[in-house]
Amino acid sequence: MTHIHQYELMVILDPEIDERQVAPKLDGFLKVITADGGTIDNVDVWGKRRLAYEIQKKNEGIYAVVNFTGTSDATKELDRQLKLNEQIMRTKVLRAEEAIALVAAEKERADAKAARKAAKA
Repeated sequence: MTHIHQYELMVILDPEIDERQVAPKLDGFLKVITADGGTIDNVDVWGKRRLAYEIQKKNEGIYAVVNFTGTSDATKELDRQLKLNEQIMRTKVLRAEEAIALVAAEKERADAKAARKAAKA
């Protein structure tokens, strides 16, 4: 039996791409999810951002985040196809619960840092 999970996909695309082309370009890849019975819940194009470190000699990329529901097989295939495309600089797929846990851990770390700072003051 195949399990359906919620996922969050972060993609960094080549900064040379026209930002209006990002969503249609991603739609092409996301067909692998919908063809398998999954759903695309949200596509959020953040636009051009500075990268934390250079990727492929570029220090900017177009960020997009996609929330979708699908099987792990379709998700692996999506990731494989994205990695083969030269206009895709980076991809990261997380199960939604992992993404939520990461955000919570990051917030906890920031809160602890703020508390330490406040204690010193």
